Amino acid sequence: MILIRSAIFNVLLWTWTLLALIVLLPVGPFLDAAGTRAYARGWERGIGFLLRWVVGIRHEVRGLHHLPDEPVVIAAKHQSAWETLTFHTIVHELSVGLKYELTKIPVFGHYLLKSGCIRIDRGAAAKALKSLVDGAQQAMAGGLHVMIFPEGTRRPVDAPPDYKPGVAALYKQLGRPCVPVALNSGMFWGRRSFAKRPGTIVLEFLEPIPPGLPRAAFMRTLEERIETATNRLVAEAGGSAAVPAPSGKILSPEP
Repeated sequence: MILIRSAIFNVLLWTWTLLALIVLLPVGPFLDAAGTRAYARGWERGIGFLLRWVVGIRHEVRGLHHLPDEPVVIAAKHQSAWETLTFHTIVHELSVGLKYELTKIPVFGHYLLKSGCIRIDRGAAAKALKSLVDGAQQAMAGGLHVMIFPEGTRRPVDAPPDYKPGVAALYKQLGRPCVPVALNSGMFWGRRSFAKRPGTIVLEFLEPIPPGLPRAAFMRTLEERIETATNRLVAEAGGSAAVPAPSGKILSPEP
């Protein structure tokens, strides 16, 4: 039954996405960045409706009080396509760092950039970091939070952490607090998985990391907070992931 529901969801997802793009074609040129983000939220809410009623996936948000009103860096765990299709419905004024390839998709890529997303250029690491920081500065000047997946790509639930330097560059150059985010979406919609398991995905905003920490201390604090909370959320969902902390110790899920 899970596979049948997943297949139905996929068909409806692409149908809904095609319909949203068709409607966007005549409407889109008249939308500014805020209007484009609002349109995207409507599309994402439709996906959330399909997830709830077709495959039985719901979500719960915790710790939203940790997110300040002023723009900050949001560093989120990335286990699934779910967070990329949901986050704008939770944080409305949001800019996300995207791979260059996504912005080259016809129509879709144009409106990703129009909404205020940041294109991370390919090439040398220094060039990629510069495009990320420059885009983030522009986004924050416009009042947007900036979200980055510090591991760069989706990671399986049981994979060891692999945090990249981009988040440290943003933290240092922007001089803003960083809000870590943990989640357990991979327990229900795994990386590159066709099957989607019913249940409740939990996304949790954690205590902000104040600006000004040395790079090593920041990266250690960020990883420890995200991985500890992620293990706890995975355990709540019936998993048993335990991954190494920077110290080499195992961060076991809380009972």
